[in-house]
Amino acid sequence: MKMPDKGSSWDNLAAEMINRGSGDAKWREGKTAVYVFNAGEDVARVQKEAYALYMSENGLGPTAFPSLRKMEAEVIDMGLGLLHGSELSDGSITSGGTDSITMAVKAARDYARNALGKTGLFNIVAPYSAHPAFDKAAIMMDLELRRIPVGDDLLADCAAMSTAIDDQTIMLVGSAPNFPYGLIDPITELGEIAEAKNVWLHVDACVGGYIAPFVRMNGVDIPDFDFSVPGVSSMSADLHKYGFCAKGASTVLFKTAELKKHMIFDCRDWPGGRMLTPTLAGTRPGGAISAAWAVMNYLGIEGYKNKHQQVTDARKAIELGVRELGFTILGTPLLGIIAFQHPDVDVFAIYKQMYDRGWVTSLTTQPKALHLMLSPFHKTVTNLYLSDLTESIEQVKSGDKRAVKEAKYN
Repeated sequence: MKMPDKGSSWDNLAAEMINRGSGDAKWREGKTAVYVFNAGEDVARVQKEAYALYMSENGLGPTAFPSLRKMEAEVIDMGLGLLHGSELSDGSITSGGTDSITMAVKAARDYARNALGKTGLFNIVAPYSAHPAFDKAAIMMDLELRRIPVGDDLLADCAAMSTAIDDQTIMLVGSAPNFPYGLIDPITELGEIAEAKNVWLHVDACVGGYIAPFVRMNGVDIPDFDFSVPGVSSMSADLHKYGFCAKGASTVLFKTAELKKHMIFDCRDWPGGRMLTPTLAGTRPGGAISAAWAVMNYLGIEGYKNKHQQVTDARKAIELGVRELGFTILGTPLLGIIAFQHPDVDVFAIYKQMYDRGWVTSLTTQPKALHLMLSPFHKTVTNLYLSDLTESIEQVKSGDKRAVKEAKYN
């Protein structure tokens, strides 16, 4: 497309944008269980209006915009409070989970270099189920990523991961939960390994960080996964996932401010003056920070407990329904992700049928399973999902073997 010689009216452009979106996933109807977290129209309004209030401001300039600096600090304090940080802990808002993980890896690498005096090719030891963001970080920083097969329970194999650690290991990884199965790795055991071997342990709670504390408050027995585990050095937790904040907003959190210092980028060797940035980005959208602050204060503890009870209710209804249809749940999910396989019917073919009915969800490959990441709004559409799933299974059994060729997250 070439830039037009003359501009168009906003009314015309808005109409065209709405028309272009008519073929997109129907997430407002609850038919999307990936990419979008629908916490209701009230939360969406707070997101939009709070974002708009600071859409031009830039978190890169905390002296110019002290309001953003204060809001970010308060968001970090709220996150650390939920995740059992101490008065020594610190963190930053980032653009998303990949950004948070990348900055944690950068901090661990620089800690190994500057505090431990290590040199050479470093490595990260992670379960096979860990997010590809660790691959991205490893590629960018020329690190070796050692993915260790998970156990039969689909959780991190602590013994095998311990064996894989050597003198060049700068980070051990656990997920809370992992994305493919929605299961929380044994973080306490990983913490014991990290302490015994003096290795940085990062807990990827991008999915679970802002749901697990509230599910626990609602009475579910959630295993320890955060800074309550002594060996944990850093965490990633996405605000724009189960924190229900506007995209893109995540938090990278550190056990101590001293560890966080290794994340900071500090450049003085250029004519523009000292450039000091906490994360990979230069410009930091003020709207993402202000919207996160607003949503967290709007919902509060009780609001989050209510929203996450709806997620739990939706997951339990789906669990019950898919079991009645012959599916097996992978592991014992406790949060908002659920994956389930069928012994007799190709789930890739089922997925194609569900997609044709307007459902945009996910798949896993090892094993092949349907995958849902549920939002509060999904509580209202569980019966519709199960009805369409029943029809889809029957369609496949009747001979329609069309299937998606591969599982992909984009």
